[in-house]
Amino acid sequence: MFVLKQPIIKCDILYFSKISFDILSVSVVHNSFVFTGCSDTEKEELYGTDGEEVFHSDFIGKKGLLTLPDFADFVNSTSYDGFYEQSVGSLEVCRNYLDIQIKAYSEPPHTSIYSKYDVMVGVENDLICHMTGFFPPPVIISWTKNSVNVTEFMNSQYRPNHDGTFNIFSHLKITPEEGDIYSCTVGHKAILGQPQTKTWEVDVALPGVGPSVFCGVGLTLGLLGVATGTFFLVKGNNCY
Repeated sequence: MFVLKQPIIKCDILYFSKISFDILSVSVVHNSFVFTGCSDTEKEELYGTDGEEVFHSDFIGKKGLLTLPDFADFVNSTSYDGFYEQSVGSLEVCRNYLDIQIKAYSEPPHTSIYSKYDVMVGVENDLICHMTGFFPPPVIISWTKNSVNVTEFMNSQYRPNHDGTFNIFSHLKITPEEGDIYSCTVGHKAILGQPQTKTWEVDVALPGVGPSVFCGVGLTLGLLGVATGTFFLVKGNNCY
């Protein structure tokens, strides 16, 4: 995915501005952005403020959608009239520069895998595969359990990092059993033919026997010491 921005800084933000206004003599600075992305198969445009999405274009439904919660009624929906039509034009520009930008700014992903909650055998959990630092999108994600492919996973949307690269999360619902091995494999243009694979093994620590053993040994040695002292005391008394 190639991402437009203006000015071009690692191609992730089309427009970036700071809007400052005074409320009761207190200066407040907000960061507003417009994000336009495209690839051979994907397209996206969204608007936001301070890192939160406010509006995005639904290219399947061919309309724009406000994405703020209901209580944010201070936003006038008519403020975004015509934005969907504008985003269609932005995507055409994006596609014209797609090949050039892919060659110029390709970066491989950095991948990690971890569980959402503390692991307990037989208790449902979420396994998360996090990919970050890559450009351009998309990445190709696959999962296995004990070397068998699984398809019941969900991916988040691509989100830009501050340095112009992207990150994405992939979530897999699991019910871990001792010895299970999961893997997340990631493919990307920058690592063509050499996909990254991260593995995660169910290894739940069982209650340790060490302290109990040491306690038992210590008690035994203590009793032996008492018995030995008593033996020598009795022998000593028999000498008189």
